[in-house]
Formats: sequence, structure tokens, C-alpha cells
Amino acid sequence: MKHSQGYSSELPPTRFNMARYCLDMAAQTTPDKVALIVVSDAQAPVRTAEQWSYARLNEAVRRVAAGLRQLGLDPRARIMIRMGNTSDYALLFFGAVAAGYVPLPSSAQLTSEEADFLLANSGARVIAMSDDLVMESPPGVIALGPSDLANWRAEYAPLDYADTAADDPAFLVYTSGTTGQPKGVLHAQRSAWGRRPMYQGWYGIRPDDVILHAGAFNWTYTLGVGLTDPWANGATAVLYNGPRDITVWPTLLEKFRATLFAAVPGLYRQMLKYNDLRAFDLSSLRHGLTAGEALNVALLEQWRTTTGKELYEALGMSECSTYISSPPGQPIRPGSPGQAQPGRCVAILPVESGVQPLPPGEIGLLAVHRSDPGLMLGYWNRPDEEELVYRGDWFIGGDLAHLDADGYLHYHGRNDDVMNAMGYRVSPLEVEQCLSRHPAVVEAAVTEMPVREGVTVIAAFVVPRDPDEMDAAPLLAYAHEHLAAYKCPREIIFIDSLPRTANGKVRRRDLAQGQPH
Repeated sequence: MKHSQGYSSELPPTRFNMARYCLDMAAQTTPDKVALIVVSDAQAPVRTAEQWSYARLNEAVRRVAAGLRQLGLDPRARIMIRMGNTSDYALLFFGAVAAGYVPLPSSAQLTSEEADFLLANSGARVIAMSDDLVMESPPGVIALGPSDLANWRAEYAPLDYADTAADDPAFLVYTSGTTGQPKGVLHAQRSAWGRRPMYQGWYGIRPDDVILHAGAFNWTYTLGVGLTDPWANGATAVLYNGPRDITVWPTLLEKFRATLFAAVPGLYRQMLKYNDLRAFDLSSLRHGLTAGEALNVALLEQWRTTTGKELYEALGMSECSTYISSPPGQPIRPGSPGQAQPGRCVAILPVESGVQPLPPGEIGLLAVHRSDPGLMLGYWNRPDEEELVYRGDWFIGGDLAHLDADGYLHYHGRNDDVMNAMGYRVSPLEVEQCLSRHPAVVEAAVTEMPVREGVTVIAAFVVPRDPDEMDAAPLLAYAHEHLAAYKCPREIIFIDSLPRTANGKVRRRDLAQGQPH
């Protein structure tokens, strides 16, 4: 694999606006085609769902852009979005980008205290809030609500898309770090163009696709996979904003004849556990897409066996979205999220220092070439952080991995998640994947647990399939059967469920807290 040439696919035009790229072409060529469906009631007839054609969506986004423009904001002003999972979220996000401002999507699950931090740290001049998420806005910050967006759409003529440069800021997201305060990741207008290697390198997307995404509007996984990419390809996006219920997803897949489905592995696991998927007509579904956390082999096999469909995995990060994936038409290598997408330039670098890529089989830090158009502009007001992540021509996101001889990536967790056992570096994912294959285990998470000052052991936190049969001995024996002794957990702790972030990732650091030592 060559590493020196950098990103090798087509680069974006010098002048580029992300919102225009997503909406303008389809609005001209297929104006009446449905671009967005928002479902509030999975049981209601399809015709009752909220539907937006490309022409109507394009016009609404540009009218919202016009409303924002009349607020008299400085160019590139930040606009924080604190709204529920409604179409207003999408209109405001893309409307802000269309006008040349910088939206800051935030989770509806944030407390007021957490939202206050984002508002202050970003220097946002505007905060748009749903009626149920209203908080006090500080002096000098303009507060908006759904009624303002409705008025703008009724009163203002559509604004033309801002003539932005590809390197101009487009949006700001905050990483949900497991420790410390969140840090802002500033993305350029070109970030949407930088997603093009995913189209066939992960999705196999087509204009006639109907893409159901299980995430909320605020999540970058949803804004990208659920909206940006379907619209840039003239496809139809379906999102659900009704009550949280794991049983709605197969109903929605069947009812809206979805061809692609995107979710985190945990949701696929729950779908299999709480639904009889064989009772639903999933014939329209070509395959599922999964990202956000590692897909374990047992889950992949269970999904395949139950549905007869494939799951294609991707690995990415907030700073560059996904850049490693398994595409349709290529063999899936169980336990690997795939290979570098076409045009991407990735390498494995030594953990401590150096810019010379490691050979296949050696574990190091996963790096992406800084010429990639999907890579962030930088961290918001955190130059100290940027110094830590750039090494020569490479951006290092903190993931440990190795490439095999065929270029398939094998993930070994975060650099700061990796455990140290008897002087050996041990990936928690390797131990978790082993335990998850045991029939008594629903899911498992592994971390280091302190037993006395300066001494830690590998502990496995296991959700049992049968709460009445919680015996650690067979699990320990199974681990010893499949793993080197130094990788095996010393403790098995049974729990009802694993602690997760709002985006479904396991919070390993929370596991050992409160355990008796």
C-alpha cells in the first residue's frame, strides 16, 4: 500500500457550498421526488407521515437562510441548535450552511448546564430551541423557536446559496469525550465532498434508495449518513421521531420499503432480541449499515442467519467521519470493519513517535493523510489539542489498529482504552469479541479494574442471557480456551445492562466505578 501520495480521489471545486451540493441538483432534476420522510407514528398509514419533496425542501432551506441573514449576523457566526428530532432541525442546519453561517448541532439529551458550556465555548450568537428545551439565553445571544422558522418560510423569498470556499467553515460539532469537557471540531464546506468515497466504498448508494436511519437529527452519524449523503445522491431519507421503542424498526423497514438501514451495532442486537424479524417483509432491504462501535462477529452471524442480509461496517471519527469500511460486492472479513475507502490514504504509525508507516500485522495508531477533504479544519480554540494529533502529513485520531496483508484493518480500541496486563498491551475489544461468542452471554464489556494500589486486573462485565444462571466459571474457562492467558479476565461481573453514551457507545470507564475492591 502506498502512503506518500495522499488523498487520490477527485478534490472539491474551489468554490463549494455543502447545502447547495446536497439539495440544488436534485431540486432541479427531480423536483417532485420525496427527499425526506419524518415518521412520528410507526403504526399510522404511510400517507400520514411528514413528507418533503426536493423542490419544497430546497425552497424551505433557502427561506430559513434568508431569515437568518436578516438577523444581521457576522459572516461565519455560530448558530447553536437545541431542538428535538424534527424537520426543523434539518431545515435550520442546512439553512445556516446555505447562508454561510456555522450551525452547531447539539443533542436534545444535554442538560442545560452542558448546553450552556457549548453555547459559551462556541461563542454562538444564536440559539434555536424547541419549546420543550428552552433555556435562558445570555445577553447578546438571539433566541429562536419553531415559530420563527415557520414565519421565515412564509414571509421571506428564498436566499441564493452563499458563495463559500471549499475551505470555509460549515459546521461545528462537539466530541462526546469520556473525560474532561467536550471539544469542538470545526468542519469545512468540503466535508460533504469528502464523503464521496463512502458512496460506493460503504453504502453502494443509488438514487432510487430509501434510507432509514435509526439516529436522531443532532448526531453526526445521522446528519451525514441519514441526510447529507442520501440528498447528495438524490435518494429518499426516512427518519423516525416517535416514542423510543425497539419494535418500531422492522415495522418501518417493511412499511416504507427501505433499501438501506443504518444504526449502531447495539440497535441491531436489540432488534434481534426483541423482535421476530422473520415475521416482517424485509425483501426491499439490500443490506444494513453499521458504525459507531465495533461490530462483533457473533452479532454479524446472527443477523445474517435471521435476515439473510449482510451488515456492512465502517470505522470513522468525529474529525473525519468514516474512512474505513466494507462495501457491497467485496468479501466481509468478520472482525474487521474493512479497508480504506477508494482514494483515502491511511497508515498505521508507531504509538510513541515517527511518521514511517508500520508494516502489516504491527499494531499502532491509525492515521489518515491530512490532504483528505473530509478532515476537519481544526479544533475550536484548542491549538494545544491540534499539536497532539498532527504528525507530519498525518492526522492521528487515537485509534489503535493493524492492517493485515490484504489491507483489511483490525481495530484494537482507543489508545487510552487499551489495557496493560503483565507488560502486554491488550485490546478490550479482542476479549469482548471472544466472550460475546459464548451462548450464555448477551453482551460483554472489558476494562481494567483496580484491586489495590497500583494493581489492576482485566475485568469483564457481562449481561447474561439467563439471569438465573450466572456462573463465571464456564466463561473464564471459555476465555482461557480462546485467548492467551495474559488476555483473559480475572473477574467476571454480571450486570443488567452496559452503561452507554447517548450515541450508543459503551462507557468502559464507568464500569469499574463502584465495584468493591
